[in-house]
Amino acid sequence: MKKLLALTMAGAMALSLAACGASSESTATSDSTATDATSTTTESAEGEQVTLNWAVWDLESTAYWQAMADGYMAANPNVTIEMTDLGSTDYMTQLATQLAGGNGELDVLTIKDIPGYSNLINLEMLVPMNDILERDTADFGGVIEQLTASDGNFYAVPFRSDFWVLFYNKDMFDQAGIEYPSNDMTFSEFDTLIREVAEKTGAYGNIYHTWRSDVTLFGILDGQNTIIDGSYDFLKPYYETVLAEQTDGVVPDYGELKTSGLHYSAAFENGQAAMCNMGSWFIATLQTYNSEAEANGVTPVNFGIVKYPHPDGVEAGTTLGTVTSLGINPYSENQEAAADFINWCVSDEGAAAIAATGTFPAVSNSEINDIIAATEGFPSDEASKEALTTTAVYLEMPLSDKASEIETVLNEEHDAIMTYSESVDEGIANMNSRVQEILNG
Repeated sequence: MKKLLALTMAGAMALSLAACGASSESTATSDSTATDATSTTTESAEGEQVTLNWAVWDLESTAYWQAMADGYMAANPNVTIEMTDLGSTDYMTQLATQLAGGNGELDVLTIKDIPGYSNLINLEMLVPMNDILERDTADFGGVIEQLTASDGNFYAVPFRSDFWVLFYNKDMFDQAGIEYPSNDMTFSEFDTLIREVAEKTGAYGNIYHTWRSDVTLFGILDGQNTIIDGSYDFLKPYYETVLAEQTDGVVPDYGELKTSGLHYSAAFENGQAAMCNMGSWFIATLQTYNSEAEANGVTPVNFGIVKYPHPDGVEAGTTLGTVTSLGINPYSENQEAAADFINWCVSDEGAAAIAATGTFPAVSNSEINDIIAATEGFPSDEASKEALTTTAVYLEMPLSDKASEIETVLNEEHDAIMTYSESVDEGIANMNSRVQEILNG
């Protein structure tokens, strides 16, 4: 936990610079808003008719929105939840525009990403949640600490979480006579396995997608490093390992992947790669692919999953993650009911409703994992079910008001390193100098 708190403060340091100009009157208003939201029994519990307006995106194509709303309304028949679909394109920008000028029409706010979350905090468009959240913050695997700003408040509560695991093709391993990956595999053991399965199958041992996170974020799993601190020497061994795999032809060439447009899902589904390190969202993709395989005249993928490969000395089950969170509009007239709804969404009942749609809730336990594992097409082996249990989840992008600028620099230098336009040392030196300029600017 101390490591996670240290990560939080590092990530929030930049935010404090932007927030320090806020007036004491504004701070007092925010604090009183939070107090008011929890001072009495919620309207829903009192029985008064309440309508909550919830900001979401892609309403028609995303099953869990309606599942959450229906589940809560069934337990609270005096509450009506209406959803405002702001679309997925520029959602956070659209949300900030909707809230401008103290607009109180939206009650519950869905937070899609960290840069947008930071922006809403700076604009004082979110209610502090410290005194509102009823669930133990420890149940969120350290994520709440990473969402906590330098003022000690967190302004949103995660309800959905995607975390990274390792996918593997069981048939390819069986044909090669190689043992399946384990739920406790170090990064160096992962490298060895990639080379072994590539040699024995003639296929790629693994496919790293072209996202920077696929290669570099193994380096933040020790809890000592982040990608927003401006010092990136810790990335060197991971770049060197993956580039060596690329040079030896046991993983696809990054430049060729970008040129050809070959997607990780296609490469894994078609048996071009025996493994794929990817987020838990890929499970649903494979389930759908397999359910439609016969009709499409293709062979289903006999896949399994295990916990994410980790650096030496890091506990198995430590992984990367992204979260989707809920917050409250400080100008809403229904803050008490909004707080009650959010607490329901992160309760065991709410988590079960989310899991039933095949989506991973931010809080989990054995019962929730049973629901996910029981969805049609989930691997039947115990190791795959065990992979659903995480030890710690580090956000891919920690809290920082300069996250977008930093991300741009890191992506540019990553591209140069992976295409051999720069050496690893040159690319990392550029990361260090360019991000320091952003932090000091």
